Amino acid sequence: MQQAQTRMRPFLSAQPNFTMGSDTPRQFLERCLEDLAHREPEVGAFTVVNIECARQAADLSTLRWKAGRPLSGIDGMPVAIKDIIDTDDLPTEHGSDLYAGHRPLFGAASATALRLAGAVILGKTVTTEFASTEPRGTRNPWDLNRTPGGSSSGSAAAVAAGMVAGAMGTQVVGSIIRPAGFCGVYGYKPTLGGINRGGSLDMLSQSCSGVLAASLADSWVMTREIVARVGGDPGYVGVTGPMTPPPASKPKRLALLQTAGWSILEPSAREALDRAIATLVQSGVEVVTRSSWPDLEAVEETAAEMLPITMRINAWEWRWPLNAFMARNAAALSSSARERADIGMAMTQDDYATAITRRSEIRKLYAKLEAGCDGIISVTAPGAAPIGLGSTGNPIFVVPGSILGVPVVTLPLLQSEKLPLGLQIVGFEGQDAALFAIAAAVEAILTPV
Repeated sequence: MQQAQTRMRPFLSAQPNFTMGSDTPRQFLERCLEDLAHREPEVGAFTVVNIECARQAADLSTLRWKAGRPLSGIDGMPVAIKDIIDTDDLPTEHGSDLYAGHRPLFGAASATALRLAGAVILGKTVTTEFASTEPRGTRNPWDLNRTPGGSSSGSAAAVAAGMVAGAMGTQVVGSIIRPAGFCGVYGYKPTLGGINRGGSLDMLSQSCSGVLAASLADSWVMTREIVARVGGDPGYVGVTGPMTPPPASKPKRLALLQTAGWSILEPSAREALDRAIATLVQSGVEVVTRSSWPDLEAVEETAAEMLPITMRINAWEWRWPLNAFMARNAAALSSSARERADIGMAMTQDDYATAITRRSEIRKLYAKLEAGCDGIISVTAPGAAPIGLGSTGNPIFVVPGSILGVPVVTLPLLQSEKLPLGLQIVGFEGQDAALFAIAAAVEAILTPV
């Protein structure tokens, strides 16, 4: 095992030092750059960096903090942008040779909002091909022989290695929550439509932009500062709530969602989850399971359908642009992309309608749970990140949050094989702030003093 020391760099907790003058955004950035120089050659989290521009932005932020006029709660925060999201000053290559050297004319909504808020964009992070299946070489900072997960591979690895305090990610199956869990960082996938996806090649009906960060507070504030400037997807208001992290609110009742992955949950992961549940129960939180709650059992009975339905919906929705990519240069696509294109082209409109209808039915079953519990808990994967870089790991535990379109937070509180494993908390549609309040309470309960 090529295991290395990792350290995250939370940003909000450093801000009191900016105010007092004992630290500055430029000094914070320089510490990130030290980790970049040390870890990036072996981790491979970035496709491109622009250190000179980052330093210039950090210097401007430092002047604003000294004057007592920061632009936002993330003014000076070093961040990275997943390379599926357009930036007007850096290439956006989508993890594909088809887009090698591609320079967009405009920055995406989220990237533009980050700049307006004073964040320091350090560079673009590695994504799997088109934010889908094919890995592009990033290694897990905790063990260089293991996958960091995907598709937000570089974003999770960069935060875990201390190169940035936060990073943009996207998710349609498990592309934020799974790599966050494998890399031991905080991951947040908002309610569907929660962050404006304009300028991101991430157009599927379950796609959602989100963040990976070094603390729960950083995740929330980064999201709110983006949405306050560019809103949610068209037709969606976007994530609402306070601009500061919601205060902790201890849940009365949580439900354990076993999912279709329960039978392959590794013993060390099961032990870690059991310990966490026991601690929650000891603190006064009721945790119910499928055997004690019929409504939860009804959702569990649909669990085996969730991944196949998602993959069929995605295949149909990828017919374009994959058919255009195939016509342009099929050899430039991975075998997995070509296979997905073939599956989509073999489907009929009725096939897609059937899948969409079933997804709607599953969402209605899940919505009933809100009346009986405060949230759902589970793990982010069957175990620690798998050895090898040929895949991004099994998404079986994270697909529920995506197909349901609800907000999900993962906390880096569990371990399997002495490596990170996320504890995910799944909320209810539009209740993102409430989810963060619950997550803050759960973290406090499970974090040793």
